[in-house]
Amino acid sequence: MDASSLTDCHNLIKPYILRTPVLHSPALDSLTGTELYFKCENFQEMGAYKIRGAVHALLQLTEEERAGGVVTHSSGNFAQALALAGSKLGIKATIVMPATASEFKKRAVREYGGAIVECPPTNEAREAAATAIQKETGATFIHPSNDMRVILGQGTACMELLEEQPGLDAIFVPVGGGGLLAGTAMAAHYFGGDCRVIAGEPYEADDAYRSFYSGTLQGNTTTNTIADGLKTMLGDNSFPLIRKYAHAIVRVTEPEIIKAMRLLWERLKITAEPSSAVAMAALISKKDEFQGQRIGLIISGGNVDLDLLPF
Repeated sequence: MDASSLTDCHNLIKPYILRTPVLHSPALDSLTGTELYFKCENFQEMGAYKIRGAVHALLQLTEEERAGGVVTHSSGNFAQALALAGSKLGIKATIVMPATASEFKKRAVREYGGAIVECPPTNEAREAAATAIQKETGATFIHPSNDMRVILGQGTACMELLEEQPGLDAIFVPVGGGGLLAGTAMAAHYFGGDCRVIAGEPYEADDAYRSFYSGTLQGNTTTNTIADGLKTMLGDNSFPLIRKYAHAIVRVTEPEIIKAMRLLWERLKITAEPSSAVAMAALISKKDEFQGQRIGLIISGGNVDLDLLPF
């Protein structure tokens, strides 16, 4: 994968995605001591950056694969992204979702045209259900974060940010399954000069932090975090790219995440989900290291069940 792979991907998906705005807040500049630019992927049609990777993956399918449909497992944003991408391209999308997923998210998947198959709330159950659907229907499996076609698509958000704000010193993103971090780190490497990429991750689901600094893939013993989009783990495709191109991973606490989420709502006047706030919380926790620098931050999504707001 190189710069041309990212450029080709961006050109291919442009007709199907929105070029989201980059917002700036003098109040947040003052708070952090940085010049801060927010790439607002919460304004994508389904509310998150994941539509980029979903569309790119589907556009790469053969006609035979399109006819057979696609399947994934996801409890949140990728479920909605694949359902919407499938609807746009006329491809049937089946989504394996844990039975415990919120009705808010299930309703959104159905509204975007996705078919839902429920399963017990474990990674093993999700994978088993997706495999069974593959065998039964011939559908093509699209991994939410570890598919290279998806990773390239996610990197296009960083490309757009750097086109609009060249010369950034660093970009902060959240990390869960690693698709956004891997794609962003690659894009910054090829298009951002000396721009560093730093990820935020909850202490309660810190497999990426432990994997990054140990050099070997680690699992999670807990996923007790409000950042529900970050409960997944790195994969064998995302992890090597993160090790090669990312610069640091910062862990944050649940109170730090909630405080950052409220700050984004109050100061930027936008709906940012807890996973997005993890990146902001990471920047705030390390702000002394970035004084006077130009910083980008990707607001990964804005899909929030308003009945479950933490403030």
